[in-house]
Amino acid sequence: MKGRPPGKSGGPARGGKPGGSSAKPGGRSGAPGRARGGAKAASARKQDGDRPFKPGTKSIGKPAAKSMAKPRTKAPVAKAAAPAPAVAAKPNPVKGVSLDVRQYRVQADDDGIRLDRWFQRHLPDVGFNIVSRWSRTGQLRVDGARAAPGDRIAEGQMIRVPPAEPKVAAADKPKRVRVIDLTEDEIAYVQDMVIHRDKQAIVINKPPGLATQGGTKTDEHVDRLLDGLIFDAESRPKLVHRLDKDTSGALLLARSSRSAAHFAKAFSSRTARKVYWAIVIGVPSIDDGMIELPIAKQPGTGGEKMHVDEEEGLPARTRYRVIERAGNRAAWVELQPYTGRTHQLRVHMAAIGHPLVGDGKYGGKDSFLSGSISRKMHLHARRIRVDHPDGGRIDMKAELPEHFLNSLVALGFDLSLGDMPLDDEIDRTPTREDEKKAARAHAKQIRKGRRGERRGRGEK
Repeated sequence: MKGRPPGKSGGPARGGKPGGSSAKPGGRSGAPGRARGGAKAASARKQDGDRPFKPGTKSIGKPAAKSMAKPRTKAPVAKAAAPAPAVAAKPNPVKGVSLDVRQYRVQADDDGIRLDRWFQRHLPDVGFNIVSRWSRTGQLRVDGARAAPGDRIAEGQMIRVPPAEPKVAAADKPKRVRVIDLTEDEIAYVQDMVIHRDKQAIVINKPPGLATQGGTKTDEHVDRLLDGLIFDAESRPKLVHRLDKDTSGALLLARSSRSAAHFAKAFSSRTARKVYWAIVIGVPSIDDGMIELPIAKQPGTGGEKMHVDEEEGLPARTRYRVIERAGNRAAWVELQPYTGRTHQLRVHMAAIGHPLVGDGKYGGKDSFLSGSISRKMHLHARRIRVDHPDGGRIDMKAELPEHFLNSLVALGFDLSLGDMPLDDEIDRTPTREDEKKAARAHAKQIRKGRRGERRGRGEK
């Protein structure tokens, strides 16, 4: 029986005869035990789907005695081995994964570009991290060979792209909960300021005394209250320009990153128009004028005060128009900044000798009027007009604060005269009278020319 497999030599052992025929004289005992171990290993192999023997396992053709010479460690290994799947695992189609490997041929326009650049052009939904992972795991191939994101590709090559990975559904993404650290009164306070709201923008009427942004010893400001203006949006609105703390009026807020970029460009390119109302000390000698004086930070003030500096100042332009005058005591003026320097309107009006009423920083004690006129600063952002990112325009007017309105009434100004048209809103269509004036001027020029011709002929 020498040379018979271990599984077959177990027959006599089960018959109860001592010592199997496979044992050598003087050989070691225990062959039946190995036979049983071999039977169990064979049974395990049968359960595994009759897998063939791999290199390194016992040879079936060797004698049982030789197989007994090795330690009894193989049988437990055979039992512990996990059954191999019959076929390779495939992505689960229930999760939205494509089961097909995609093949793409490189076209002439893509000759010589990097492989990751090719994905940016043709499969933009596949991010660089996914391409890198496919490369590391050998799933990304070019002409059958493994490829890296930085490899250059050539026209005619075939790119193997693994099945598309599922995208996380929007409902599955955890929504970030924003904690609004405002009281109900603060939310109601800031929402009462809103005078315009759409999907892209909000315009508020900022009260005087409330800063736009925080700073040293400034805890109450518009920026802190913006969480109260989220409404139906996903994030808080963004500041795109600012007003001084003591200046009231229209303040524009962007409700998305796209609109914020749009409005920022409008302000930097000067296509956005802002109109301010102010009451100034005295009356300017010119009713409609342009102030062009460069402005710089005043030394020794820590940057909190500006002044006119012809040498080192930045260009600044302000147009003013007198709306109405109260004798020689004060004037109600409209101001349009054509640049956006800090404290520009206040510095310019003080520089021409007509500081804003209540502006002690730039007008000193001469900036206050006696009687019932408030000592608060009289500067109000009356109107803002800017192109809307979705087309059309935002054109809003902000009502006056109480102290400003009371001062206008006390000084006897006619409130109906305040809103003057901008230059591009004035109808330039010539009237019948304009046409007559133009015809008379043209005839006069012709007569002058003829008189010149007669003088020339007389000299000859």
